[in-house]
Amino acid sequence: LSPGFSDTFNIDTKRPKIIAGSKEAYFGYTVQQHDIGGKKWLVVGAPYETNGQQKTGDVYKCPVTSDSHSNCTKLNLGRVTLSNVSERKDNMRLGLSLATNPKDNSFLACSPLWSHECGSSYYTTGMCSRVNSNFRFSKTVAPALQRCQTYMDIIIVLDGSNSIYPWVEVQHFLINILKKFYIGPGQIQVGVVQYGEDVVHEFHLNDYRSVKDVVAAASHIEQRGGTETRTAYGIEFARSEAFQKGGRKGAKRVMIVITDGESHDSPDLEKVIEESEKDNVTRYAVAVSGGGSDGPCKKPRRSQQCPVHPNAVGLAGQPTSFSPSTFAGNEISFGLEMSQTGFSSHVVEDGILLGAVGAYDWNGAVLKETSSGKVIPLRESYLQEFPEELKNHGAYLGYTVSSVISTKRERIYVAGAPRFNHTGKVIIFTMHSNRNLTIHQALKGEQIGSYYGSEINSLDVNGDGVTDVLLVGAPM
Repeated sequence: LSPGFSDTFNIDTKRPKIIAGSKEAYFGYTVQQHDIGGKKWLVVGAPYETNGQQKTGDVYKCPVTSDSHSNCTKLNLGRVTLSNVSERKDNMRLGLSLATNPKDNSFLACSPLWSHECGSSYYTTGMCSRVNSNFRFSKTVAPALQRCQTYMDIIIVLDGSNSIYPWVEVQHFLINILKKFYIGPGQIQVGVVQYGEDVVHEFHLNDYRSVKDVVAAASHIEQRGGTETRTAYGIEFARSEAFQKGGRKGAKRVMIVITDGESHDSPDLEKVIEESEKDNVTRYAVAVSGGGSDGPCKKPRRSQQCPVHPNAVGLAGQPTSFSPSTFAGNEISFGLEMSQTGFSSHVVEDGILLGAVGAYDWNGAVLKETSSGKVIPLRESYLQEFPEELKNHGAYLGYTVSSVISTKRERIYVAGAPRFNHTGKVIIFTMHSNRNLTIHQALKGEQIGSYYGSEINSLDVNGDGVTDVLLVGAPM
């Protein structure tokens, strides 16, 4: 290299400082330099590190000194959790990617395999942790995290009047319904009210946060009795009060009425159903009845008891059937549910670029997190260089991300897709706040299986602030 065009450095091969770590934890998989007040550190990723019983991965801080006895310290970022989601942190690979911010000496550590439960599925959306210059956790970054379709508040309106018999059958039926629900943070909450002549709360929406706890509470509900069945009153009580006790903003509201079908305040049903409609409450009815249509339980007297046979029936203004499977899953694809956001990361002036190799059917994507929000480009934004006919090839765009400075002093983003059409591709692009991209240039690999674009790096050779060379790795 010519003097004046590049600064050179030497590697000390005689007295190297060896920083040892766990081989099993993959200590040293990623490394970044860190400077605090002139003190030098290394930030080291160990994506297979254990925290308790879980192999979460973690990050270490290691002082760079002449002291051969200095030790690295684990930051315990594997203990960081996201609230209001049913998360799964085992094997989330924290430390698989690291990115430092030289402006404030903070850094980002990502867990691209962090996942959360939605219905019967686990969505691997990825999550990153911001750490300040003093090695303290400051916030989580999870732009691909989407609200589950199972984000529901369900109130069960239970007929406990004297005409219901035997009560144990009602409990069994109730418990069987509850076992079908995906109850937990970010998913379903359940509350129960019981009615006859009066209405009472058995438990509120936010009292229990697991199926096990809700089922246990339901098994202890006793029949309160009553010579009247005031179904309209029970529905109105659930609408106006029960949904307010622990209800969540934005959650879908569902009401399930379990009754023998007889109501002593049926003239009021039309009005309370209209009010439920206004509040966007989805309603279902389950009838418990006995005997034939002309039997003594068709119109039970106040002191009469009727055997329980649950049947799905319509209630005025209701769907004509109810099945617990209505709430049993999530068949909606977000396009980002397996995105593995944080597989790669890169700090820019106004935020962070995050590679999401699993987004859009594994074609991949690049997301951006800023102080004012997130930018998630539309699938259609990539079609210019990643056509629909190749959607099943799994390009892995976002395997690596970086940026360059143009001659106009503009920062332009770069991302690699090493599996594109089996030869690999790199795109150079601008991301817009309206979720569109402008792709300025595409560089294509030539050899099948080369993994062209699996690593990229920009160089400013003469130090004028403009990128002169873009290096693209093709390790295969």
